[in-house]
Amino acid sequence: MAKMAAAALTREGGEDAFRRLFRFYRQRDASDLRGVVDFSAPGGQVFRSQLSISSVSDQDAYRAGLQPVSQWKAYGLKGYPGFIFILNPFLPGCQRHWVKQCLKLYPQKPNVCNLDLHMAPEKTIDLWGQSKEQLRKKGSSKWEPRSLLEKLRWVTLGYHYNWDTKKYSANHHTPFPSDLAFLSEQVAAACGFRGFQAQAGILNYYHFDSSLGIHVDESELDHSRPLLSFSFGQSSIFLLGGLKREEAPTAMFMHSGDIMVMSGFSRLLYHAVPRVLPNPEGTALPSCLDQALSSDLPVGSVIEHSSDEDWQVCAKYLQSSRINMTIRQVLAEGQKFPEESGTKGKGQAPSEDGHHQDNSRAKRHKPNTDS
Repeated sequence: MAKMAAAALTREGGEDAFRRLFRFYRQRDASDLRGVVDFSAPGGQVFRSQLSISSVSDQDAYRAGLQPVSQWKAYGLKGYPGFIFILNPFLPGCQRHWVKQCLKLYPQKPNVCNLDLHMAPEKTIDLWGQSKEQLRKKGSSKWEPRSLLEKLRWVTLGYHYNWDTKKYSANHHTPFPSDLAFLSEQVAAACGFRGFQAQAGILNYYHFDSSLGIHVDESELDHSRPLLSFSFGQSSIFLLGGLKREEAPTAMFMHSGDIMVMSGFSRLLYHAVPRVLPNPEGTALPSCLDQALSSDLPVGSVIEHSSDEDWQVCAKYLQSSRINMTIRQVLAEGQKFPEESGTKGKGQAPSEDGHHQDNSRAKRHKPNTDS
């Protein structure tokens, strides 16, 4: 069905096939999404993917807030070798930890965010503290002023991506969060990539009017390691294309807790997020986020309990938002960056001309644009 929908849209001239489908889903009536792959009801081009169950002990999975790997539901897509889609493998309540980290901890200095480009350093020290009361009291009116957290669009971790040069560098690096590194290492190992090192992260913060332009993640120096993508909050449509933009992409749903792994052939494919959708259950938040965290966490768990007060703020934010974490290994074992010249890369703003050598606008979220 998805391929048929794509083919029907790409027979006309003009725009490339990817852009045409991007615009189709960006503008489409949300009640008619029959061409979108739903991994919760697999069939057609979807097949069950085998995981490396012995690579992750149940104890390490529990420490990362995950079910035993033997219980994960992982799928592949015909025509996309190396692509793995894992339906929410998180234990009850554990998604809340990552949401809280993305809103309360990870935006803190020395990490870099989009607000640093437009505000004095002292204004971005504590986004959570400056926003929590405003968020907690927020109503449904679109005319209410937005909190700083609601203005957050991206945060970079570890090796900080330079949006201007489209490169990472040795001289712009801060410690990568140990809890997120551990989670990423377990997911990568389960997918056959033991020894994966989480060295860089880009956190994207979406709202219902957000989209993510057509791009390829190719700035990492080692493409043999996978790109991991974690989603929390509201749902989205994700488009996965080919090596060229003339190839029509496949559309798929991503829901809260879902994980995507792009490796091998699929590591350098064009992809995009044309739109964010309300969670399909029809409730303010997906039911998986309503589940409480067990009071009995395993020894060495990286998961922390969230206070009721903190979760109220997170839940309010997620009622109209989606958070995505993409984790990358930048360098192969023993590899070093080439000699630097010119800019030292302080996390410059995305340019209007594009990101990752494509012609779409930069990898940021800009309301009411088509990319």
